[in-house]
Amino acid sequence: MLRQPELTSGPGSGPGCGHVPPTRDRALRFAWFASADGADAFAPSAVLALAADAASGPGRRCPGATADERVGLVRSLAAIESWASAAKHGVIAEMIRRDDAPRKDGGRHGDLPDTWSPSLRHELALALACSVQSAEATAWLAWELQARLPGIRALLENGTLTLPKARAVTDTFKFLTDADAAAAEALILGRLAGKTYPQVLRLAEEAALTVDPGLAERRRLQAQKGARVTCFRELSGTAGLSGRDLPPDEALTAMAAVNARAQQYEDCGAFGATPMDALRAYAYLDLLTGTPADDRIRSAVAQDEAAEIAEALAWANTRAAREAAQAGAGQGFLTGAEPEPGQASKARAEAEDDNAQDTAGAARGQHVRHSGDEPSLPGGVTADGRDHSSDDCNDDDDDDNGPDVPEEDGGTDSGGPGGPNPRKPGPGAGAPSGGRVFQRRPPDLIVPLTTLLGLAERPGEVQGFGPLDPALARDMAAAAAASPRTEICVTVTGLEGWAIGHGCARPERTASPAAARGGASPGGLPARLNLTVPAVALARLAVRVSPAGPGDRRWSLVPRGTPPPGRARTSGPPGAAGAPSKTVPQDGYGTWTLVLPGGRRFTVRLDSVPTLSCDHRYAASGHHPGARLRHLVQVRDGACTFPTCNRHARESDFEHAQPFEQGGATCACNAGARSRACHRVKQSPGWRVTQQPRPGWHQWTTPASRVYTQEPKHYPA
Repeated sequence: MLRQPELTSGPGSGPGCGHVPPTRDRALRFAWFASADGADAFAPSAVLALAADAASGPGRRCPGATADERVGLVRSLAAIESWASAAKHGVIAEMIRRDDAPRKDGGRHGDLPDTWSPSLRHELALALACSVQSAEATAWLAWELQARLPGIRALLENGTLTLPKARAVTDTFKFLTDADAAAAEALILGRLAGKTYPQVLRLAEEAALTVDPGLAERRRLQAQKGARVTCFRELSGTAGLSGRDLPPDEALTAMAAVNARAQQYEDCGAFGATPMDALRAYAYLDLLTGTPADDRIRSAVAQDEAAEIAEALAWANTRAAREAAQAGAGQGFLTGAEPEPGQASKARAEAEDDNAQDTAGAARGQHVRHSGDEPSLPGGVTADGRDHSSDDCNDDDDDDNGPDVPEEDGGTDSGGPGGPNPRKPGPGAGAPSGGRVFQRRPPDLIVPLTTLLGLAERPGEVQGFGPLDPALARDMAAAAAASPRTEICVTVTGLEGWAIGHGCARPERTASPAAARGGASPGGLPARLNLTVPAVALARLAVRVSPAGPGDRRWSLVPRGTPPPGRARTSGPPGAAGAPSKTVPQDGYGTWTLVLPGGRRFTVRLDSVPTLSCDHRYAASGHHPGARLRHLVQVRDGACTFPTCNRHARESDFEHAQPFEQGGATCACNAGARSRACHRVKQSPGWRVTQQPRPGWHQWTTPASRVYTQEPKHYPA
């Protein structure tokens, strides 16, 4: 049995003080951290935390500590981390006790209610800066540890288990009855010390199946109700597609089809030394998109031929550069002199080529993994491109749509005592919280126009997916422009990246249907393409070259009325002397012509977005806003304005901060995007939202009188 350390005497110490004064005596400073026959002497506590802080010293260099004492410090700090987690979840359990929302079922475990209100989940999400789903999972874990698994709670509190290991046990036992959970806990309590995460998980699963042999089948059937496909961003900038909780027989059949197609690619010899994992990835995407195998093979042959030509040109350029260097050219680079015109762009192109090679190397690491290649929880087959064997669980960091990302208090979006009864699944229980990225709507692709025009190297992003490096942003913008189903907008940003102007691109009315289609093809990437441009760049764009002509592969944005290619401009930019006044309406940033690669032309009227101020221009007299007001508020907010919710603004409610029925105006300065769940919470007792200090800043006051502020969306530009 570990004992609690006694308080050290000294200045500031006393009964219950917990102060551990610094000491020059090395023996006293490290006495708590030396091993006793390989075991630690003290249980984690606040006193031990103070002692560990003092012993580790400035910069955590552990001055004077032996190797054994440094190991003891690490073990003590890890135990303190578990102890703090247990304390945090204990306080959350008390928040559940004090949640005074009416409860319909009235179920209780001791003094702990079996349900809690959405208000508590949202309060907890703000306090922990996590998604509402993660907050719900954290509350559920606190409830399980307090109400049903006191032994696991004790092991977490004394440092025997880490938080991910404790969560693994509770996740495994959550479908057991109270009696079976207690019996399963008793089977493993004495065997968990010193075990790794997979070992703890295996012991928990064995115990659960021992007390309830039918558990696995119930979990499998329940999990399949939540079958889903997710799209997410890899750390390398590539993408992943994941099918989760699929029926095992169908998933194995699909994997066999992927393997068969990949084998066909390998046997044809067109892919050279490409690894089988990469061939599986090609096969996976081709089967999903309906691409015939012959098309992929022809593409590979063409790429090989292009690579051979590029390699020959590279050798020729290298040889020419070496000969030029020997003749004395290029000394400017060697001596630090200013490079000649064109050399900087050449160096940048070479750097981009190196970056492209690095990206290609990451792409060559793509793979489709069979469920047998990685550990997975029972209840479904994971056809995934990620390794899920780490201790940390994954959290759906989005109220309704977004990629799976790690969260310190994460968990799957499963029903807990705060929602559906985890042991009595109702209709639809276990289903995902909503569609993931790209499922219910086309991707929202945001690309800085200056990147497309070659004026800057700014990253873009796919909303709900993540950032895009400039090269990838250009490629995706070109793919989106090639689709006739792509919707295009232009957003003007201020210095901080907030939207201050916006316009939707409309095909020019004078263009013929064929010209309107331009370079569009039936393929491409259907998307909502938002081209962002800083307000300070509009003046530069106004005096740039004329719009691209048919067949030109450049992007162009110029003021309306720009002469056709080959003719000189006779008037200045909008607002300049001599410019037609009708091109510069007082309510926005003018009307512009957007030309896509291939020559398709669009008209874009840039309206002001009420972000920094509001002149009530778009206010409606009734409760419902007009289409333009609704759209501009969506552009300004970007997502639900609850600080930890990421639901897209297009899929959120237009909600009045001050209710319309209480005199609130239907105007941008009194409106915000709220997901339906956050909208309902805002209307529950104790919650209040105000627009402070200006339109676009949404200030949430919780029942605990805590205040959180959400700013407008920051756009990459």
